[in-house]
Amino acid sequence: MNGLGRALFAAISTDTNKDIDQYPADAAAYRIPRGQFREAAKRMKMAGARLVAEWATDETPFGRGFGIYACYEKDSEYLIVKTHAPLEDPTFPSITKKFVPAYRFERQMKSLMGVIPLDHPDQRPWIKHEDWPQDAWPLRKSFDPAKPLQRISGKYEWIRAEGEGVYEIPVGPVHAGIIEPGHFRFQAVGEDIINLEERLGYVHKGIEKRFEGMSWEEGVRLATRVSGDTTVAHALTYCRALEAMSGSNPPKRALWLRAVMLERERIANHLGDIGAICNDAAFSFLLYQFSRLKEMLLRTNYKFFGHRFMMDTIIPGGTAVDISQDGTEEMLREMDWLKKEFNRLVVIYDENPSLEDRVRDTGILTPEKARDLCVVGFTARASGLNIDCRIKNPFPPYDRIIPKVPVLKSGDVHARVWVRIEEIRESIRLIRDLLNTLPPGPIKSNLPQPPPDRAGFAVVEGWRGEIVYWLQSGPNGEINRCMIRDPSSVNWLALEQAIHGNIVPDFPLINKSFNQSYSGHDL
Repeated sequence: MNGLGRALFAAISTDTNKDIDQYPADAAAYRIPRGQFREAAKRMKMAGARLVAEWATDETPFGRGFGIYACYEKDSEYLIVKTHAPLEDPTFPSITKKFVPAYRFERQMKSLMGVIPLDHPDQRPWIKHEDWPQDAWPLRKSFDPAKPLQRISGKYEWIRAEGEGVYEIPVGPVHAGIIEPGHFRFQAVGEDIINLEERLGYVHKGIEKRFEGMSWEEGVRLATRVSGDTTVAHALTYCRALEAMSGSNPPKRALWLRAVMLERERIANHLGDIGAICNDAAFSFLLYQFSRLKEMLLRTNYKFFGHRFMMDTIIPGGTAVDISQDGTEEMLREMDWLKKEFNRLVVIYDENPSLEDRVRDTGILTPEKARDLCVVGFTARASGLNIDCRIKNPFPPYDRIIPKVPVLKSGDVHARVWVRIEEIRESIRLIRDLLNTLPPGPIKSNLPQPPPDRAGFAVVEGWRGEIVYWLQSGPNGEINRCMIRDPSSVNWLALEQAIHGNIVPDFPLINKSFNQSYSGHDL
């Protein structure tokens, strides 16, 4: 038994049972009594774990009511705690006072599944719009997604700061740029921001519900489209969870190709972000230059993978595309060119005093806040947290070709840019090593259908950070539940905290330095 498992048993030893239907084996799951759910969270907090995700399932097809789940992580160990709530009493103890991310996880569980977190400090809806009927719970099996919903007159109650000189600034949900909708409500005195509250959910598409009507093979196409800039990482996480519960092992060549695509996706998005951050600091020259590098990378993706964003290239059991020896050599030459061009632009970024004045000490997320909020990805690594699934939970080929993870402590806009810079350099090295060691052989293996009532879990380090998928098969082996936790689900909380002590004109710059996904959050 691992460390978190021992901590759980120390608190609830007589009523804790291991779930043998959870795969892979190194992601252990334990069933506990409902009344001990908060005590389990307390023990996880004392053990130094972070809350990865919290979700609910409708398990009425099994005759079990609702499943309530929380996933914790510490030092590469993932542990899932599960309890049940009966249909006639769909309540469970809130763990918000132990872990801050549960604040929104549980509001979402209530809004979409109709399970009620007891003692939660905020009962407002999350993701579900306030104009929906109160008893419409889209993730319940009884919900008919084809039936139009009656619109009611609802109102979202914003949190407001009051006092002399305090005024509000509403931003969005429709923005001036070509970004997705999200509403930001500021309270400020003069130009100084004293509070920011986010209101998301405007691009809720019912993705998790849609999985229930799809086959396992069709599901990867939907996973690919969860967040349009993260097609590779979402598809890979879905496939790894499905392969774990099916007992399937993709060929080695497919594993290497998947990693090449994952790193190319990381480079392309980081290039776009660095340029956009520079543009928000009025240095448009670097926007054009970094955009040029990104465009060249996307054109190569299209040439060898058939799609600029490598959509539908990762499939259960392997990959849908292969690359020839000529393609491998061309990509290696591209990495040589990219490294030279990129480093030249980094010098320009680093030596521009007006740009430095805007990004240094702006939008600071302290290591203490980052830890409390359980943030992930470059956001965490810019605030002193050494979190990267490729290191902590390596899967082939990352168990052989090991990344070097940059970690900074200042937690400001510059740190979030510089972590991206170092990650691009490291991804260039990784791609070269991957291509130079690309194994021969097939790119796909057969995928057995999952047996009934089995769960699969997987994490992948996408370019924004840790992506989590949890799959559950139904009584006939079909998809009963697909839980998705994009990095944005925890990192959006950090933006609200990093904005304190800054001025209103710096918000676009700070927001872009986080650049979280609306679509990946609003599932």
